[in-house]
Formats: sequence, C-alpha cells, structure tokens
Amino acid sequence: MAYQLINGKQIAKEIRLELKHEVEQLKAEGLQPGLAVILVGNNPASETYVRGKIRASEEIGIHSQLIRMNDTITQEDLLSKVRELNEDPNIHGILVQLPLPDHINPDKVIEVISPSKDVDGFTPINMGKLVIGQRGLLPCTPYGIMQMLDRTGISLEGKHAVVVGRSNIVGKPMAILLQQANATVTLCHSRTVDLPHYTRQADLIIAAVGKLNLITKEHVKPGAVVIDVGMNRNDAGKLAGDVNFEEVAPLTSAITPVPGGVGPMTIAMLMKNTVSAAKAIWQR
Repeated sequence: MAYQLINGKQIAKEIRLELKHEVEQLKAEGLQPGLAVILVGNNPASETYVRGKIRASEEIGIHSQLIRMNDTITQEDLLSKVRELNEDPNIHGILVQLPLPDHINPDKVIEVISPSKDVDGFTPINMGKLVIGQRGLLPCTPYGIMQMLDRTGISLEGKHAVVVGRSNIVGKPMAILLQQANATVTLCHSRTVDLPHYTRQADLIIAAVGKLNLITKEHVKPGAVVIDVGMNRNDAGKLAGDVNFEEVAPLTSAITPVPGGVGPMTIAMLMKNTVSAAKAIWQR
C-alpha cells in the first residue's frame, strides 16, 4: 500500500512563516510578543529543547528571554521568579522547561503560572477549559497533531481514534481534542490488556508512550493513519519513535516519521500560543 509521509517539519515551517507575518503586523501596531523560558540546571536534552525554542522565537520575531537557574535553587525562589514574570508587561508567555530537579514539585510551579501566559497549556485552568470545551491555551503537542491532521486533509469525523498513552502532556488532552473533532476515542495505556485488540480497530493511532518500537505491524489495520509522538534512542543511538516504522508504514495510508514529524509541530504551536497569548493580553 502506498502511504503518505506526513512532513511535520514542512508544516511547522509554513506555520512559522504565517506567524512571522502576523508578528510583523503586530509590531507595526505596537505589540511585540514576548516569551520567557526558565531553565533550571544543565540537563543536556533540556538545553537542546530550549535552544530550539529560542531559535524559533528569534526567527518569528518574538522577544525571547532565557532565564538560567542553578539546580540548587529553592522551590520558593523559582516560584518567586514565575510570579515576577506574571507581572511583566513585556512577557506574554512563560515556559518552565521540564524536568525539574527532584526537590522541586513541578505541579506547584505550573499552578503559579498565570493561565493567560501558560503557553505550554499545562495549568489546571487551561486544562479545565479544554475539558469543558472552552478555548484556552492548548498543550502544544496535541495542538500540533490536530493542526497536522487538519493541514494534511485527514478527516476525523466519525473515525475511531486510539490514543496509546495517558500523560497529562499528550495522551489525555489528545483524547479530548479528538473527541471534540467528532472522533470516537479509545484511550489505552501501560495497563491495557491485549493492546493490539484495540489498535487494530483504529482508523487513527496516536502512539505517545516513549517506548521504542511498541507499535508493530500486528497493531495496525490496513489503511490506518499513524501518528508517532515517541522520542527514543535505538541501539545505534539514533532518534526513533514508538512505532516500528519499517514494519508499520507499508500498512498505513499516512504516517509521521521520527524525527521530522510531531517534534517540529510542538515548537511551532508553542510559538502560536505565545502570539495568541500576546494578542489576548493586549486586547484586555
């Protein structure tokens, strides 16, 4: 079966270009969106992610501020910095890069971020708005997947979607967004018995567990769409997803690669959330 390779990198590039034009117009009207990124410690993966976010901000024309903090910082000092940014009129988006050191409770930090500046979409208020169908700031990865499906012309109406993974960052909000797009959704996870029984029924599979090659050909019915959110390292040290691409791709009608699929979309939607937050705060 010939399949469509969903090029997240190209779609993200198109979104960033749209945002660049929008930011240019906002600047002409007197508004420059601002993003603050707090990085605690020197986790190598976090360093890489943050560099990508700052680079994307600069490319689009968003004012970016990287705040580095030692991994010995107290939780209260970190919360104090977040509160300070909440009050900064030049900052419209606040992102605290996860993971945080063990002595800091990430839930407490996220709760302190002003919902209007919560460009990760993780605060209880924004998550609550998502659940009841109001439009707050959406979690970036699920938001990016919805944009990817829409811009690829993949209809969700009446389709059966199976989400594998129930994290607050991807799985749970993904299931809600798919339901709101009129898909019928099954949410599977690490305790699901006989996972292939469910995934073989799916018109759309979202794999978001973080387990290398979890999804194989036995999990997929012919013609399904497969979105791979996983970011793992294979035996050769290369990036690979939750889906065994070589096995699964020939069975699908469309599939995302790793890398070059969901990852670039996550950063693009962070930028989109920052611009949306800036406009909403400015118009109040």
